Amino acid sequence: MALPKKIGFIGTGAITDAMVRGLLTDPAAVPHVMVSRRSADISAKLAADFPQVLVSSDSQAIVDGCDTVVLAIRPQVAEEVIRPLKFRDGQKVISVVAATSRPALLKWMGANVHLTQAIPLPFVARRKGVTAVYPPDADTAATFDVLGGAVECETKAEYDLLAAASALMATYFGIMHRTTEWLVENGLPEEKGRAYLAPLFASLSQTALLAGKDIDFIDLSREFATKGGLNEQVFQEFDRNGGTDALKRALDRVLGRITK
Repeated sequence: MALPKKIGFIGTGAITDAMVRGLLTDPAAVPHVMVSRRSADISAKLAADFPQVLVSSDSQAIVDGCDTVVLAIRPQVAEEVIRPLKFRDGQKVISVVAATSRPALLKWMGANVHLTQAIPLPFVARRKGVTAVYPPDADTAATFDVLGGAVECETKAEYDLLAAASALMATYFGIMHRTTEWLVENGLPEEKGRAYLAPLFASLSQTALLAGKDIDFIDLSREFATKGGLNEQVFQEFDRNGGTDALKRALDRVLGRITK
């Protein structure tokens, strides 16, 4: 497995910004990065912050000049941007284009490229978090390992399931917000609620990471729930009042949108 010597980005939105910042945070993981000028503000800021960044108004020049190309464009314009470009047989291409099938991407590129798909999240800017990759590819995984970690999916079904699970991010913060609201309603200043809840949730996530793959999440739940205690009460009421069923139904509907 190897990191690219020169990686190029077609499309310069939030995910490109996050990936480039993660790759070039000292010590830089790659020596050269090319980005398109599709978002002038973001590309100019990246070039100002990192001397390794070269901005190009010519997407074909990025394809020609890079051994790995990342497609980071909106799905609504993906076909019109990709079709005119001439890719090389065997060229490595990573697509982070949402809701766009692998067969469609390959058809638009019209070359026998080495295509992987990935779901990077904003945390890659800080080399945190994890990215789902499909199909398994050592070089692509190495790139995302630098950015926090990679989970290589053996099948499209696995990849779609992780894509659906990533839709829980807003719910995570939503639970924190609703809990803060409840604390305020009961007399606690908002800043104290935030100061308590953010580290609490962060510590719980760190506990899950440190536990490794041999401990089930439900076992951690039991570990934090004294028999007859307050944590056990809240989880049981959540489950009994339809919380688990509502969560699974929402994920089923998200998966339906992804796979339709």
